[in-house]
Amino acid sequence: MINFAIVFSVFIINLELCGFGLYGIFTAVSLHISDNRDKLMFIQTKPGENATELEFFPAERVYENGPLAVTREEAAEKSPLAARLYEIDGVAAVSLTADSIVIAKSDARDWSSLRTEVFGAIVAHFKSGDPAVSEAADETAPGEFDAEIIDQIKDLLSTRIVPAVTQSGGDVSFHSYKSGKLFLKFQGPAFSMLTGIQNMLRHYIPEITAVLDYRESLPKPGLNTPEGIAIQKLLEEKVNPSIAAHGGRITLVDLQKERAYVRLDGGCQGCGMADVTLKQGVAVEIQKLVPSIAEVLDVTDHADGTNPYYQPS
Repeated sequence: MINFAIVFSVFIINLELCGFGLYGIFTAVSLHISDNRDKLMFIQTKPGENATELEFFPAERVYENGPLAVTREEAAEKSPLAARLYEIDGVAAVSLTADSIVIAKSDARDWSSLRTEVFGAIVAHFKSGDPAVSEAADETAPGEFDAEIIDQIKDLLSTRIVPAVTQSGGDVSFHSYKSGKLFLKFQGPAFSMLTGIQNMLRHYIPEITAVLDYRESLPKPGLNTPEGIAIQKLLEEKVNPSIAAHGGRITLVDLQKERAYVRLDGGCQGCGMADVTLKQGVAVEIQKLVPSIAEVLDVTDHADGTNPYYQPS
């Protein structure tokens, strides 16, 4: 049996992302193998959208057909890589993309120690030769038809959308496409143009049913916590039935420590009374149920509402 030791060297470099200086961590992982063959594997990490997430970029392709969120329950059958990562105490969620692995941790662990264990698991996986996703479970590979749509999307982005967005100091790029849902990466003021971008893409490619920020495809472990489950039950059993007569619906899209993020759909999207409904009704009920929630934030694109029960004031 070949024995090897893992040596980590951490370098802090300054990354310029979205016009802001952001410190990222580049970690060189050196495998010192007993037969005197050395293999260097460089793993870059980048902070996620919140303190519970960290994105790992190994010097290998991860999963070409990503993003793919893999739950703990399905990891054993679906993804050898995710299964290995879930063996680490504190790993709460795993998502695989073409060139990265997004890990969400539990509140009980901090990254200072957990990061090292994740590095070791990633290195061990690539050394094993196992696939990131098992062939039988690979249901996300785009078919020939989807591949044609993706080519059309990329062409529209490069020829029509990106030139217009960059004039405003922003940028937008393709992330993934699956089952009619297109996920894009927005930078700077580009996100404020989401409605216009979606309208253009859906005009030329009617197969697209929704254009979303790529973060919508990332794992959201907060939804599976006792608090997240309780809030979702509250919305389904108490809140949504009361606003159904207006054609509205409210969905919990994420839960991050003391913040709950909700989206208002149907008659609530674009409604002039949406802010009142949220702050004086829904938020009060959520905070009564889960006192640790300090804020309930609305992530709805109200400018795209087409049939609000109340007209915007």
